[in-house]
Parts: sequence; structure tokens; C-alpha cells
Amino acid sequence: MTNIDQSEVDKFNNSAGYWWDLNGEFEPLHLMNPTRVDFIQNHTNGVANKSVLDIGCGGGILSEALANAGANVTGVDAAPQSIQVAQLHAKTENLNINYINSTIEPYAAETDEQFDVVTCLEMLEHVPDPASVIRAACELVKPNGFLFASTLNRNLKSLALGVIAAEYILNIVPKGTHDYQKFIRPSELIGMIEANGFKVRVIQGIHYNPINKSFKMNSDVSVNYILCAQKI
Repeated sequence: MTNIDQSEVDKFNNSAGYWWDLNGEFEPLHLMNPTRVDFIQNHTNGVANKSVLDIGCGGGILSEALANAGANVTGVDAAPQSIQVAQLHAKTENLNINYINSTIEPYAAETDEQFDVVTCLEMLEHVPDPASVIRAACELVKPNGFLFASTLNRNLKSLALGVIAAEYILNIVPKGTHDYQKFIRPSELIGMIEANGFKVRVIQGIHYNPINKSFKMNSDVSVNYILCAQKI
């Protein structure tokens, strides 16, 4: 059975034309991206000349930033229209990124390739079975390579800030973007990852300041968080 929620795929297909609108519905991802890239760079000793797989790449926001940092990037996404946008935008930026329209499980089953770095950012909360995604992602990491994952914690604070405030009060993201029941506690995500032969090296919270529209990291993982794990 394919590990996709078709309503989620339809949602991202319908929004595909807005991926590179810096003031549109994907503005939070554009604002967050430098913070995410810095985190990845800092915990891999830089991605230059490394192979990177971006799972749930969408329109290519993270993929392009990592390619611009010198990585050899492959991006995989289940939404065909998002992949089309990513391919077209990469061409306009003269970036050589290998984009593939697929879910990650069949891609992992079909390829012999492994990557120095695999990212799975802001997508686990959009699939029915995140543990299946993590298993496939872990298979695709080279020995001693790195997996980066980010999502939203599941608690009352994340419901208040990640859904009610973000979607209905501050209008940071469109209404219906998130399903609170799909949020993942850090302990759950760490368990999924470490069950596949990895050790989580660091976990940080990602926090949004609506006044200056900026993101920063600290030790508070109660809402958005990101982690780095290494294959052992």
C-alpha cells in the first residue's frame, strides 16, 4: 500500500504554483530555510561535494539552497505538479538537481544508491505512516552518514501555536495545512530513527518571531523541532 494521503498530495498539487512566491503561502518555509540550511551545514562539516537526498522536496526550496552550497542533490516528492515546478525553477537558476516524482519507499526499494546526507523536513506530519518513511530514509544513508528530520511536537502548546495561532489567528500558513493528530513527539521520532541503526546527535527547537518574521533555534522542542542523526 502506498504511504500517501491523497488529500495531502492534492493540496500540494493545487498550491504548486505558489512554491516560489516569497510572500505567498510558502513564505514560512522561505523564512525558515536559512536556519535549516545552517543547521545541516554545521552538523555535516558542510555539504559541498556531498550527495544529498531531499525527501518531500516540494518545489525545491531546500534542494536549491543545498545545491547552491555545493551539494549534489536529488529531490523526491509525491506531488507531480510540485516536482514540475521544482524542475522548472532549477532550470531558471542553472542548477543541476535530480528531481523524481515518487514516494520514498518504492524509490528506496528500486535504487542501489546511498547518500551522505538525507533530509526529511516538514513532511512527516503529512503522511499516514511516518515510521515507514523513516525506515526508507535510513536505508538510503551511507554508513556514518547523516539523517535530518523535522516536524511538530504533539501537545497542547503545539496545537495552540502550530495550528490555532498559525492557521486561524496569524494566518502564517493556510487553514487546514496541519492535522494535529499527525504531529510527532520527539521521543517517538527518536525511537523510529534509532530503531534503524542511527544515533540522534542533536535536537533543537525552531521558533518563529511574528514581529520580525524570523526563525531561530534553541533547546525548546515543544512546537517545531529538528534533529540530526548519524548512521552507526
